[in-house]
Amino acid sequence: MTTVIVGACAGILCTVSFLPQVIKIYRTKSVKDISLLTFCVFTAGVFLWFIYGLLIKDMPVIITNTLIFILALTIVGMKIKYSKTVNREKEEVVR
Repeated sequence: MTTVIVGACAGILCTVSFLPQVIKIYRTKSVKDISLLTFCVFTAGVFLWFIYGLLIKDMPVIITNTLIFILALTIVGMKIKYSKTVNREKEEVVR
């Protein structure tokens, strides 16, 4: 039971740590300091942790990595979307 509590607490802290970044990007639409490659590799790693959790049937690992995967994928999506917006705006200024 203690290991489940420790795992759940670790999962909550790791998941919550991504919320400020997601909220900041959403509000500011600024992704210039976010590395797309880093977040893509990280997201792939989190997905593998999710698979690992399924294989060992560990709910804290499954739940935590599902939530982190969603948040990381959200950041990747916003990076792609908002980078294109900035590039279009730069093109318009040049014209």
